[in-house]
Amino acid sequence: MAVQKSRKTPSRRGMRRSHDKLENPALSVDPTSGETHLRHRVSPDGFYRGKQVVAQPEVEDEE
Repeated sequence: MAVQKSRKTPSRRGMRRSHDKLENPALSVDPTSGETHLRHRVSPDGFYRGKQVVAQPEVEDEE
C-alpha cells in the first residue's frame, strides 16, 4: 500500500482542490418557445430542438 513520505502543505492541498468547485449547469433557450431549459432535455412546455415532442394534457373545465 502506498504511504506518503510527508504531509501535503495547505498550499498544495488548495492547488489540488482548485478544480473541484461546482459549475453552473449549461442552459439552452428553445428556438420556438423561448423557454430556458437544461441542455439535451425537453423544455417544461414539451419542446425539444424546436419541435413539440410531448403533448400537453388538455385542461377540462368542470363548470
